[in-house]
Amino acid sequence: MHIKVLGSGCANCKATVSLIEQVANAKGLDVTIEKVEDLRDIMSYGVMSTPGVVIDGTVVHAGGRPSQAKIEQLLGT
Repeated sequence: MHIKVLGSGCANCKATVSLIEQVANAKGLDVTIEKVEDLRDIMSYGVMSTPGVVIDGTVVHAGGRPSQAKIEQLLGT
């Protein structure tokens, strides 16, 4: 599973990356996490509010730090 976290590197973006890593590790999921900080790349996904989360090419979340429950749902756990 390839996950991109879209954002400028703000605290919410960093927390989102960390939470995804924690959930994936706890569930034993094989994921690749990429941080996307370039504004043009972020906007190419149509995301206007960060952090955004893209899983396997599909935007699944945008705007605000997702909860742990939301991350678990997105990762299919």
